Amino acid sequence: MTIKNILAKMVTRKNPDDALAGAKEGGLEKTLGVWDLIILGVGAIIGSGIFAVVGTAAAAEGTGAGPALMVSMVIAAIACIFSALCYSEFSTMIPVAGGAYTYTFATLGECMAWLIGWVLMLEYAIGFIAVACAWTNHFMQFIKGFSNILPAWFVNPPHWLISDYRSAAHYYQAHGMDPSSVIPHIAGIPVSINLPAIIMIILMTAILVKGTKDSAKMAGIMVFVKLAVIALFVIAGAFYVRPENWTPFAPNGFEGVFMGAFIIFFAYIGFDALATAAEECKNPQKDLPIGIIGSLIITTVVYVLVALVLTGLQPTSGVAIPEGLLKAPMAFTMSVVGQDWIAGLISIGSLAGLTSVLLVLQMAATRVLFAMSRDHFLPKVFQKIHKKFNTPHILTITVGLVGIIGSLFLDLDVAASLCNFGTFTSFIIVCVAILILRKIDPDRERPFKVPFCPWFPLLGIICCGGLMVYSMVVAKGETAVLSSLLFIVWIIMGALIYAGYGYRKNREAEKVEVVEDEQITTNI
Repeated sequence: MTIKNILAKMVTRKNPDDALAGAKEGGLEKTLGVWDLIILGVGAIIGSGIFAVVGTAAAAEGTGAGPALMVSMVIAAIACIFSALCYSEFSTMIPVAGGAYTYTFATLGECMAWLIGWVLMLEYAIGFIAVACAWTNHFMQFIKGFSNILPAWFVNPPHWLISDYRSAAHYYQAHGMDPSSVIPHIAGIPVSINLPAIIMIILMTAILVKGTKDSAKMAGIMVFVKLAVIALFVIAGAFYVRPENWTPFAPNGFEGVFMGAFIIFFAYIGFDALATAAEECKNPQKDLPIGIIGSLIITTVVYVLVALVLTGLQPTSGVAIPEGLLKAPMAFTMSVVGQDWIAGLISIGSLAGLTSVLLVLQMAATRVLFAMSRDHFLPKVFQKIHKKFNTPHILTITVGLVGIIGSLFLDLDVAASLCNFGTFTSFIIVCVAILILRKIDPDRERPFKVPFCPWFPLLGIICCGGLMVYSMVVAKGETAVLSSLLFIVWIIMGALIYAGYGYRKNREAEKVEVVEDEQITTNI
């Protein structure tokens, strides 16, 4: 085959009608309504960002936004809203599993579809790991409040039992201990496992195998709990706000505001996960835009209120930044003002919030992989649907295993930055894809249209691309540099896997389809 033919195959687009037909033949059960979608969206977005990353975005030394974090949040929300509109148009036009991966296949062709699917794995699977790590941090903070009741070995377990190896090694070094002498070894290999995260991943996997509707019900309960404790934090904390803490408003200038927007962007990841569940919606043309945009608006309002109170309670510049502000900021600040009972309730809400995020991110990852397996990029076994529960159980278990393995090597900060890079890339591609499909297929029915096209998609590209490039240019510290390098390595790995496996499997599938067509013609 000539290079010209190979390139032609790589840019072959999948007709949206074929994707819709494939969904009808072996589709997932339609169980989700508009409120289910809003609950899943809010459940996915309000989680580790507002309960954990918000402290780093506000108070990180040299790059923190300070009280200007509320501006950072608005900038991140604006970058999201243009992409959210593009997702809404696509999800109503092609309501099948896969989200951005499916949309890319319909516009940019096979090769780019594989790469965006690979990037989505970075967003959802690595984000899943990041949230699992954050869950452990909050769980350990929560049980410390019962130190007089629970056994000491449970409240203060060895650090190598509650974190990845890199974090455990840093912890022991910071406390004057040699990691190699403290962390146990098996066959010369250090053993450090994040046990609470692993247990939660196993539990979420079991719930998702059972069914999407049950998952939505569980997410609904947790969304109510975490919104209640956030409301408690905002209302109670408002009485202890000291306006002098809002000065200086932006201690690190525009650099701090934009880096804050990049860091806090992790708190907005989740609304795009709704598009991956389009195939399971009862009325996707009407409900998906409401679910996507509605959940984004609700969470933005909540975030700004939290940032306003948080930075009013605790100075974020000119003083030594306490560790509690970086790991569990809302609970920590309420403890500082003497409201320990509220801090305890916030810890419960944070655990509920993080659990709902785990649920939605794992579901999104499995739906993307499910769509990719139908397109021959992954082994056919991943297309299997559970006979009783009607869920992709093999894929769900596989993603759970990936999460368990990843929790052994990645810490929260690195995983969150990697997740951001994946999200920015997928948002940019979706905005580009809208412009392309408007050009090559202008007559296709669009139940929802992005307003002011092409300007809104272009603004989405500029906002997301600008934040991603800016973060790479001004990246400081080991975590920032490591996450940038890992993102580049991830893209290269994806290209190699496509060249060695995905391209070949698609050509084999084409030959099978040709034979089947010839047999049908002969029989006729």
